[in-house]
Formats: sequence, C-alpha cells, structure tokens
Amino acid sequence: MKYHYLSGALAMTLTAALTITACSDVDNPTITAVVNYPAVADAVNPGTATPAVLTTVNGVPINNGGFGSSIVADPADASVFYMLTDRGPNIDGTTANSKVFAVPSFTPQIGKFRLRNGQLTLERIIELKNSDGVKITGLPNPVNQGGTGETAYDVSGKVLSTSVDGLDSEGLAIASDGTFWISDEYGPHIVHVDANGRTIERINPFGSGTGGRKIPLVFATRRPNRGMEGLTLTPDGKTLVGIMQFPLYNPSSAAISGSLVTRILTFDIATGATQQFVYLIERANLQAISEITAITNTTFLVIERDGEYGTEATKSTVFKRVYKIDLSGATDISDPNNNANGKLYGGKTVEELKTAAALQTNGITPVTKTLVLDLMTDVSPVYPHDKAEGIYLINPSLLAVSNDDDFGVTGTGTYTSKKLPDGSVDKNRVYFVPLKTPVR
Repeated sequence: MKYHYLSGALAMTLTAALTITACSDVDNPTITAVVNYPAVADAVNPGTATPAVLTTVNGVPINNGGFGSSIVADPADASVFYMLTDRGPNIDGTTANSKVFAVPSFTPQIGKFRLRNGQLTLERIIELKNSDGVKITGLPNPVNQGGTGETAYDVSGKVLSTSVDGLDSEGLAIASDGTFWISDEYGPHIVHVDANGRTIERINPFGSGTGGRKIPLVFATRRPNRGMEGLTLTPDGKTLVGIMQFPLYNPSSAAISGSLVTRILTFDIATGATQQFVYLIERANLQAISEITAITNTTFLVIERDGEYGTEATKSTVFKRVYKIDLSGATDISDPNNNANGKLYGGKTVEELKTAAALQTNGITPVTKTLVLDLMTDVSPVYPHDKAEGIYLINPSLLAVSNDDDFGVTGTGTYTSKKLPDGSVDKNRVYFVPLKTPVR
C-alpha cells in the first residue's frame, strides 16, 4: 500500500523511503546520521527478545506488542527508537471501574527497535523495576498512593491485589545520559529509571515514591485512566513537561462536565520547582491528549484525538490532530498553598471555568496553539488506527507517530481481537509524516 502525504494541492508519494538528515531534537541533541525513513513501518516482535504472543484467552491470542504508548529516538543512533507499553493487556470489566488483566504479572517495558529495510524490529526489552531492582507490574496502586478506584480482576474473575510500585506507563522521554523519564495514569507518577529500567526516583503528589519529591496535590484528582498521558524533556535537558490527558475531576466529575481545561506541568529536574499552565482541548467529548514532544524549551507539539477508527467514510468526523503550542505568555496557575483543588478563581477550580471566555474573565491566558497536522486529511490512505498515542519530532519537518495496538485485543468482560476497519488485527506501526511547514 502506498502512502501519500498531502501538502496543499501537492501530494508526495513515498513508495520506498524518504531520505532525511535527522538534526537537533527535543530529548536528543546529537542525532546527525542520515537515515531512510519509510512512510510507515511495522514495529515487529520477531520473538527473539521476548515471545511474540503473551498468552491466549478463550482462543484469542494476546500479542506481545503494545509498544505504541510513546516513542523517542536514541540520542546516539538515529536508526533506533524506544517505544513504551502501558500497564499490560487488559479490557473493561462488566462492573463500573473494573479491569480484567490477561497477564497480571506483566511488567511495563520499553522496547528498543531498530529501523532497517523499512521495518522496525524489536531488539531488546527493558523491563521496569523498583529501586530494589525488582520487576514491577501494571496493577493499580493502593488508595492514597496513586489508586484510581479501579478494581483489577484476572480472567477467572479473581480480584487482584494492588501494587505500590504499579505503573500505567504512558509518556516517555530519554535523557542525554541514556536514562529514561516515564509518566503514568495512576498517581500520576513521574519515574526516572536507568538504562536497564531500575527506578532512580519516583515523583508523585503524595511524596511516597523513591526520593520523596512531589508534584502538586491537585494532580491526584485526575480522572481514572486519564492521567499524565504525555511527557517530554526540554532540549536543554533541564525541565520535564507533562500533560494531562483529560480535565481533572476537580472538584468532581459532575462539576467539570463539558470542561475544555486540561493542565500542563513543568518540573525543574534540579530544584523540583513546578509551574502549571492551561491547555484548551478542542472538544469536550474527545479522549483528548495523547502526547507532547518538545520543539524548543517553550514550544511543543501536542496530539489530540478521539477513540474512533479512520476510514474514507469517517475521515470528516474522526479527530486526530497535532498542534504546536507555546508556553510563553501563558498564565502560571500554580497554587502557592498547594491545596488539594489547586488555586481557586471566584471560588471555582480552573477546570470549573471550562471555557476560554471564562478563563479570560478570570485573567487566565492559556497556551497558544496552532494546527500543524491532521492525520485524517494529511495522510492517504487515511490513518486507520483508533489510538495515535506517541509522537516524536525527528527534525523540524518530520514527525514520527506511533499507535497503541492494545496488544491486539479489546472487549468488555470478554476478550476479542481488536480489528481495524479492513478486518486485520491492530498492530504497532510508526508513521513518518512530513509536515507542511517546518515547526522551527
């Protein structure tokens, strides 16, 4: 299948490979090699680093994939990409706030993939571990330590124990020294791990992690399964920038219904100082923000999306867009008292203000945003996946986009294969998309 990238009336057909010289990048200032980037590359697990199939549930294979939650390039090798799994294969249960885990012992992990001959091949897995070097799981945290109120079950219906070390990993950044920073959807936690996945530091609103440092308490009001979905590192290597997937349930789900207000958090790695900014999502019914990647120390790309599959018939309504944002000039909404609901405006939380007009009335300027890419109109054939979750800026004119394939499964109460509109089982792919206009 040929992919055509559209730029105004001009379509550039990528039938084999696009030759790009990768240049100074966000988490990665040292890539200078020339690499042939195809229009799209399957991220393949050949079964050598880890089995290709984790298990089978009721005859449905649970693929050992799931590596599309986030993507970054290796600082020293432009042909190598690191891709992150989430907490492991799971589906919704039949009761509220329940999840059924196919492999409860699954360890969230980073896959090292090498781009060769138009394909990304898994060479190594880096399993995440606690500070003692013990492999962690993706099971929910206990109450007051990051728990979201979700109850985990195995496939036989047995309630599973919570885990203090559990992570629902979503965002990934790589530092110049080869260590990784990871954000998650439980705490939310921000975890620093070494090159082998062992925890160096774990930061959360409760101060309960390794090292004891904190982010503001208000982030503990995140909606279940809508935590800190995106994380990046500024090019100077000094600041982590995380973005929440959805408006916080602050003070409650009902109170923020229809709100467009999400939060961006900056975290100074050396001092622990934080700032918070408002990002306005386009529609309240979106699954919302999936990733953030840095352009400069103050400008970033962010992807917003719904949960629908793209087809020629649906592309006019399906929503998967990338925006350039700028923190310069945005209002820092941090609460100096670190109250559980954050700084209030006229007795309301920021999330309760809901709209741009209400923010303006209260003297709050959100980050600016400009559309850079629409996956429904700028890629042909239409981008088919429901979960465009990872983005990484290779150079000012080329963006890598990865999808979360959910280990090839879906369902409510019963595991079924997750299939794309063409009937094939979803799998991890990376699209290398030329941007119409360089972002810097």
